[in-house]
Amino acid sequence: MYCAQCGHNNDDSARFCSGCGVSLGTQPMAAGMAAGTGAAVTSVSASLRDAGFWYRLLAFVIDMIILTLITVVVAVPLGFALGASMAASGATGQEINLVAEGMGNLLSLLLGWFYYTVFESSKWQSTPGKRMLGLRVTDMDGNRIGFGRANGRYWSKILSALLLFIGYLMIAFTRRKQGLHDMIASTLVVRQS
Repeated sequence: MYCAQCGHNNDDSARFCSGCGVSLGTQPMAAGMAAGTGAAVTSVSASLRDAGFWYRLLAFVIDMIILTLITVVVAVPLGFALGASMAASGATGQEINLVAEGMGNLLSLLLGWFYYTVFESSKWQSTPGKRMLGLRVTDMDGNRIGFGRANGRYWSKILSALLLFIGYLMIAFTRRKQGLHDMIASTLVVRQS
C-alpha cells in the first residue's frame, strides 16, 4: 500500500507508513496508487501524526493541573480526618506531620497511576490533557492499548525521569517521537493533523 502523504510503498498489513509515520487507515486510495504505480496523490484526508515534544509537554502541564486539583480534593478531607484521629489518640504534631506527609505522597502516587493508566487504556485512549489537544496513546499499530500496557507505560515514566529526564527529552529526537517509556511499552502518542 502506498502512502498518500509521501508515496512510500508499505506492506498491505501496515497501519502506519514506515516512511513518514502517517496512519494508512485514514488515507484515500488514489486511482494510480491502487494499480501500484506510485502516482502522487493530490488530496490527503485527515491523518494521524506522531505527537511532538511540545504538544506532549503542554498536555502534561494540563494533566498536572487537573491531577493536582483531584489530589487536593481527596487529600485535604482525608488529612484532616487522619490528623484529628491521631490528635485524639495523643500523637504529637511532629508524628501527625510525618504520617500526613507519607499519606500524601502515597495518595499522589496512587492517584497519578490510576489517572494515567485508566484514561490511556479507556475508549478515549488519552488523559483529559491529551484529549484537549487531540492526542491519543496507541500501540505500534495504532490500536488502543490495554490496562496492562498502560500500567507498564506509567511505571516506565519513573525510569524516564530518573535518567535526568533524558527519557522524556528523547521525544524531541526520535523518529516516531517516542520517549523511553514509550519504547519500553511499545506505544506511540499520535495527534490528528
